[in-house]
Amino acid sequence: MGNITPERDRQFANMREVARQIFASALKLASIESAFARSVHCEHRILRIGEDLHHLDSYQRMFVVSIGKAAHTMAAAFEAQVGGSLEGIVASSVEPTSQIRGFRYFRGGHPTPTAESIQAATAILKALSALDATSLAIFMISGGGSSIVEKPVVSLKDEDISLPDLAATYRALVHSGAPIAEINTIRKHLSAVKGGRLARAAYPAQQVSIFVSDVPDATPDALASGPTMPDSTSIHDCERIAAQYGLVDQFPESVADLFRQRALEETPKSDDPAFIRARWWTVLSNQVAIDQAASAASAAGFAVEIDNSCDDWPYDKAAGYLLGRLRELRSKVSRVCLISGGEVTVTVRNGGTGGRNQQFALACSEPIAGDDITVLSAGTDGIDGNSPAAGAVVDGSTMFRVGGDGEAVRRALTRFDAYPLFDRLGDTIVTGPTGNNLRDLRILLAH
Repeated sequence: MGNITPERDRQFANMREVARQIFASALKLASIESAFARSVHCEHRILRIGEDLHHLDSYQRMFVVSIGKAAHTMAAAFEAQVGGSLEGIVASSVEPTSQIRGFRYFRGGHPTPTAESIQAATAILKALSALDATSLAIFMISGGGSSIVEKPVVSLKDEDISLPDLAATYRALVHSGAPIAEINTIRKHLSAVKGGRLARAAYPAQQVSIFVSDVPDATPDALASGPTMPDSTSIHDCERIAAQYGLVDQFPESVADLFRQRALEETPKSDDPAFIRARWWTVLSNQVAIDQAASAASAAGFAVEIDNSCDDWPYDKAAGYLLGRLRELRSKVSRVCLISGGEVTVTVRNGGTGGRNQQFALACSEPIAGDDITVLSAGTDGIDGNSPAAGAVVDGSTMFRVGGDGEAVRRALTRFDAYPLFDRLGDTIVTGPTGNNLRDLRILLAH
């Protein structure tokens, strides 16, 4: 596919670095530590969370539950603000660099639950059942909690759905191409902890939930499948989603039977007594990361536009839309940055190494070949699919540097195997697990 001049190659390399710097700036400034410093404060035994004040001396006990990919970071940030002697449970998918005194630690699985996911859920349910009306339950919830903390409902055979069947169900859901909110709708109704059931377990304690959100702002009960919130979804929704994506035949029999015989149990709704003494505060979300990326891009001399309308779109449709939008903006201003938050969807049909961000970026490479456009797509949690990367960056030189007639790119897309290609080019975004999870960022530069 031809070559590019050394001067053009340097220009492309410089813009790839600018895109990386914008993403790194967003990661640094949209931090859990900063968010907790703004939203959580304790002085003279008065705890402020959001706009609520809690006089700790009025409670006999405070118990903290922190779950999700950001569980360790949230627990550390909470301790930094509150201090004193804490007790609780931390359940994450990564090993902590250090442990906070008074907490029990579990390492659950992600994206599918493990035996320790079930152990974590069992321990949390047992601890919450010991709370009473004189207790304060603090829940700190972040993305990934759906699989990291899990206890399945009882099957029609009056026994818990087995771990292999649960894992197979999760794989079918993740690979179905359904948006995360629809995936979590089904997860809620198959779980003893999701869809408000942790709140029910903690009742009648006073409850406060602190969210570091990786779901759309309009659907907070989708975060970690909403363990402490009234569930806005229903059994009817589950049946519709399962039919739409042909899931029942993909589920193991123990789960499929619940659908075929319409035996799912409904989750707690807003009129449930469990929520009478419950409050919820989102302290960090994808919008914060978007705003920080926009500030960094503006400081780098770009006119900035934000467009989140392709959230939950298929990756190829989102790529076409955002590139068209970028070119439209470029017709009006020469140096423009288009930022898009949220997540795109992929349907995995082959077993390569990659993730939705690398798939999106690679899908952009051929349409921008030779053009002064740079595209970065990465996850704020530092993890993209089953690869060691958070995402990748492409530009007008990518197709030339791959070489050939573009067949290697098309083959990698078909096989869902983008990571090896990006790794060979040196265009992966590698941060390691960030301890945060605010969905994805797509940064498109026209220059």
